[in-house]
Amino acid sequence: MNALSKFYQTVEPEFIKLRSVVREILQEEDSLSEIVQLVGKDSISETDKVTLEVARLIREDFLAQNGFSPHDKYCPFYKTTWMLKMFVHFFNEATKGVKQNKLSWNKIKKKCSGEGGLLYKLSAMKFKLPSDGQEKLVKEFKQLQDEITETFRNIDEF
Repeated sequence: MNALSKFYQTVEPEFIKLRSVVREILQEEDSLSEIVQLVGKDSISETDKVTLEVARLIREDFLAQNGFSPHDKYCPFYKTTWMLKMFVHFFNEATKGVKQNKLSWNKIKKKCSGEGGLLYKLSAMKFKLPSDGQEKLVKEFKQLQDEITETFRNIDEF
């Protein structure tokens, strides 16, 4: 785990923290999965539902790759870092919405679903082509970050 820490600190210092948060989300999902199998998804807390959904996004849209597709055969480090940043940002905002504003996961999911919704955009990050250039992709990721922040800022509309 620490063999490349110096490199990460030089190139993208935030990466180590993001990687740790994502690993915690996936580990939490693993323990929650056993509970869900026993008592059902309706029996777990809303924050646990957020954890399960974000973990699913990470597994299916970040970790699952197809080396034959143009978007997966090569992923530059900046794209990897920005994707992790977006998953963690959404997780943090959704968790905060549940804890501070008493939102349910179903309300968040309803607001963020559909074509062009936040969940779709998070899922579609993997399709961004590195050949479009770092400047363009970083700009798009920053716009998504702002959209996530704005969506949860306007929480009264949920």
